Amino acid sequence: AILQLMPMSVREAAKVGLLRGGFPEVLARPGTAPMWFSSYLQTYLERDVRSISAVQDLAAFRRFLSLLATRHGQVLNKSDLAAPLGMSVPGVGRWLDILEATGQILIVPPWFENLGKRLIKSPKVYVADSGLACHLLGIETAAELEKSPFLGSLFEGFIASEIVKTQVNAGRRRQLFYFRDQQGLEVDFVVPGTGGAVRLIEAKATHTVTPDMAAPMRRLAEAFRKRPGPRRAVQMSLVYRPSRWADDTRAVAPGVQALSWQRIGIAGLAR
Repeated sequence: AILQLMPMSVREAAKVGLLRGGFPEVLARPGTAPMWFSSYLQTYLERDVRSISAVQDLAAFRRFLSLLATRHGQVLNKSDLAAPLGMSVPGVGRWLDILEATGQILIVPPWFENLGKRLIKSPKVYVADSGLACHLLGIETAAELEKSPFLGSLFEGFIASEIVKTQVNAGRRRQLFYFRDQQGLEVDFVVPGTGGAVRLIEAKATHTVTPDMAAPMRRLAEAFRKRPGPRRAVQMSLVYRPSRWADDTRAVAPGVQALSWQRIGIAGLAR
């Protein structure tokens, strides 16, 4: 068998978190995280990148990776990435393929079903490990993270990674999408289930949740229910960062469960 081994998940290790991510070496010695990530990037570039590609300018590739971190959680725009580096769009595409093939980024495609809406068709991109993303963005402490303008997108990417880890670790196919239409309706993640069921997930880097945070999911769920054909089951989860461990999930709006990020694996969000 060929197994894909990703960084550790919340379910595997309690130390996994937004700032340090899930690499075992970082979790074992968090005080040495900056040095470890710098060394990891150097060995990754000199060993893995060169072994699968004819990339000659590793310094440019390193700058490309840092630039990509500033687009973490955004809709992928290859032209926007190519211009600052003086590269061609096909060249950026090849480098993205390298990062995806070596497990450094997650490419999340848009939801593919026609719901009678004009949908955004480009994927979103995330650095796969939140600790590495923080390192690339120069975020080294929890205080810096809390003040960072990237906090929301970093948390969103962290949840995306945890969903994918749950799927991969269970031997299931990776299935993760996002939804956005041209009228502004957006839901962070759509996870297909069995029998046509779907789970809608919103990731909010907040310590408290309010019913209005669930409004986009409820609007999309209503669109699913209005589609012709058999009625499909739609589950909705709002994942957030409570100041303390939440003992139980709770309803934040009709049909919407509020869920602590520490319990994402326990709750089986990717089933």
